[in-house]
Amino acid sequence: EVQLVESGGGFVQPGGSLRLSCSASGLLHDDSVIAWFRQVPGKDPEGLSCFTRRDGSTYYRHFVKDRFTVSSDNAKNTVYLQMNSLKPEDTALYYCAVLLKERGVQCWLYDIDYYGSGTLVTVSS
Repeated sequence: EVQLVESGGGFVQPGGSLRLSCSASGLLHDDSVIAWFRQVPGKDPEGLSCFTRRDGSTYYRHFVKDRFTVSSDNAKNTVYLQMNSLKPEDTALYYCAVLLKERGVQCWLYDIDYYGSGTLVTVSS
């Protein structure tokens, strides 16, 4: 079993930055994928990025590619989501998720094995 804990959310003004953390514990495989999602109440979740542990690569959703960056600290089993130039429409609950096995670059299209509970990001002036 894998446990995921997100942190780093909060309130930020438009144009600001936040860095979210996703700490994973439990049995992760070398070819596991760690994804970031966000969800606004009443809307479907949006997949944002897919980090592949095997080679450290990340696939981004097109609408965040130029503003969000994923990094990792393998020693801490933690993946980060650096979010820059935040906009009010980025306001959402952000959560990370794990696919125990790679299935495709757009990992959000596949069944997720584990979810975290999320951290709230509010972008407002």
